Amino acid sequence: MKNIFLSVGLFISQAIAAQYNYPATPEKAVVDNYFGTTVTDNYRWMEDLKNPEVQSWFKAQSNYSNSIIGRIPNREALFSRMKEVQKMNGDSFGVIHQRQNFYFYTKTKKNENLSKLYSRNLSTGKETLIFDPETLGKNTQITNFIVDSKAKKIAVLFSKSGGEICNLKILNLATKTLLNDEVGPIWSEFAFEFTQDDKAIVYTKMSTADPDSNMLLKDMKAMLHVIGTDVKTDKILASREEYPELNALTEQFSKVYFTDDYKYLVLRLSSVKSESPIFIAPYSELKNKKINWKQIIKPSDDITDIFISGDKLFLLTHKDAPNYKISLTSLSKPDFNNAKTVVPESKNHVIIAIHNSKNYLYYSLGDGITRDKYQVNLNSLEVKKINFPTGVNSSLSLNFRENDNIFCENMNWLSPLTIYEYNPEKDTVVKSKYLNSETNYPDYNELYTVKEIEVKSHDGVMVPLSIMYPKNIKLNGDNPAYITGYGGYGYSYEPYFSARLSVLMEQGVVIAVAHVRGGGEKGENWHKAGMKGTKPNTWKDFIACSEYLVNQKYTSPSKLIGNGVSAGGILIGRAITERPDLFAVAIAEVGMTNALRSETTANGPNQIPEVGTIQNEEDAKHLLEMDAQSKVKKGVKYPAVIVRTGMNDSRIVPWEPGKFAAILQKNSGSGKPVLLYVNYENGHFTSDVDVAFKEYSDIFAFALWQVGHPDYQPKENTEK
Repeated sequence: MKNIFLSVGLFISQAIAAQYNYPATPEKAVVDNYFGTTVTDNYRWMEDLKNPEVQSWFKAQSNYSNSIIGRIPNREALFSRMKEVQKMNGDSFGVIHQRQNFYFYTKTKKNENLSKLYSRNLSTGKETLIFDPETLGKNTQITNFIVDSKAKKIAVLFSKSGGEICNLKILNLATKTLLNDEVGPIWSEFAFEFTQDDKAIVYTKMSTADPDSNMLLKDMKAMLHVIGTDVKTDKILASREEYPELNALTEQFSKVYFTDDYKYLVLRLSSVKSESPIFIAPYSELKNKKINWKQIIKPSDDITDIFISGDKLFLLTHKDAPNYKISLTSLSKPDFNNAKTVVPESKNHVIIAIHNSKNYLYYSLGDGITRDKYQVNLNSLEVKKINFPTGVNSSLSLNFRENDNIFCENMNWLSPLTIYEYNPEKDTVVKSKYLNSETNYPDYNELYTVKEIEVKSHDGVMVPLSIMYPKNIKLNGDNPAYITGYGGYGYSYEPYFSARLSVLMEQGVVIAVAHVRGGGEKGENWHKAGMKGTKPNTWKDFIACSEYLVNQKYTSPSKLIGNGVSAGGILIGRAITERPDLFAVAIAEVGMTNALRSETTANGPNQIPEVGTIQNEEDAKHLLEMDAQSKVKKGVKYPAVIVRTGMNDSRIVPWEPGKFAAILQKNSGSGKPVLLYVNYENGHFTSDVDVAFKEYSDIFAFALWQVGHPDYQPKENTEK
């Protein structure tokens, strides 16, 4: 594959789409030859985000979009209403841990934007503010934390303005002051843990903190930091370079944790592929210069998660069980072929996740709409369903080494989150006294209707579709409708309550979620039916669900808003390039719309197990199909499009959404606006609710304007 620069000069677009005077976008044609298929990319120059020309272009696009959006009325009302709905929930809770008789948690108060760290004395009920992250600077956010065994120290992971490149600091609980240790850089999703004596921490270190570096998410190392020592002396526990015998790939993440009894270190070489290589070593190896790792799991074993209890090795696997099963074998002499089945595969439900407490293993059994919770006694292997309320029940242990207390977050499409607590010995599910706030929500079930149906896709496969709408609307095809989907990595788009979407429904909008292939709603086979060569099923399922909304008079093409986020950029990008006539508006958020070039980004190689590699001829054909940017054609009447990017995004780098907006601005023949919505205070996402609500009030107002909602029409002609 070679690149050919057709010209070193700039070709400034003369034919501005319709009447919108977008900022001038240079074209510098580059031709790529993908195993005989040539693709011209006029916007390759945008990929250098450090180039002042690129930075100026993004700023100009941002200013232009804000000038257009700023003339749409009632955006402030949308923002205020989102804030009101959020406050109806009172305070909201994040990470939660228990140590002895204390709860430790992050909490966002209903009148605040960012979460702070608190403790609660369970004997007295007294709550104490432990740490406010903004004492470290404006827009500093707590991403995660862990408490040591004696509740003397807390390791806190901090990020900035929605960025995911974090640093870890140690908080002395007695003095509520930070120690001098600063460990990092650490990616936001990576776990860390205190050693048994609480004197050190294991963590995964990124190779660079430069968000524009191609090495950002490569060659990471599992490390041991002794508290109070110079981080330069941290010990490498696992890495590609220092441990070649692991055969780690440069894009795999070395993650180390301890078994509950601290008998073993566990190393997982993680990626987007759930089936990871897993190794163990005796805990005593920590004192050695180099760890002697022993591999116990290979990717070909089709095992996605494990739990070790003494010599018992529990396995979550889809080997000969696409809906998953839980098996048990010996850790010292693992035999997967003859492993004991503890929980057999279900015909109509999928085992989604496992976690443990001191004496129990818990698993979730779901169908994409509900998720029930079960417990397994680690000694007797007795299985029992826990009677949490109907809905999506996501649980975690409060202190898996100390007790069997778990907490569960329960929610539905129309039921805001409620936290329940449970202990197997007491066998009672109770609404948490301290982890919920007084709520003031209306009865959404009285206001809205929810339908769960299945829609026939292009090949006859039935695709689940969730539809929510106000009870007082008429199904006459005249309603705005918003449909979203994802379809990647085996992730199930389960019901959840959203303040943003509830406010959109208040505007008379039908909300729909398409549970397309590529997700995990129907097990591993559903996932495999929407990846690599089968990826077109993802957007074709989305198109089929969208057509259903039109055919059943929920909406019409002039009123239909399509949405896709992140990997859902493939879904929405290809849906509008394949069926531009079906949608009035497309919202592409931090989306993978240039799949042909994603592999060149720091996060790109990590996606190869899901989408394939451009270096392989067969995969390249599939990536060509997924690539929305190269499917944009001159003069086609595309929908109005708003493309969102966060300038602190390291997952989907801003140039990818930027290039998609540019090619649509250049080529769309519909006369409808194409805006690049650039947020300099956000990354892939943010925990700052004001930043998020500001984004969505702007984006939703744009969409409602374009579908003709009377409350969002500018009073004067918007300057084009």
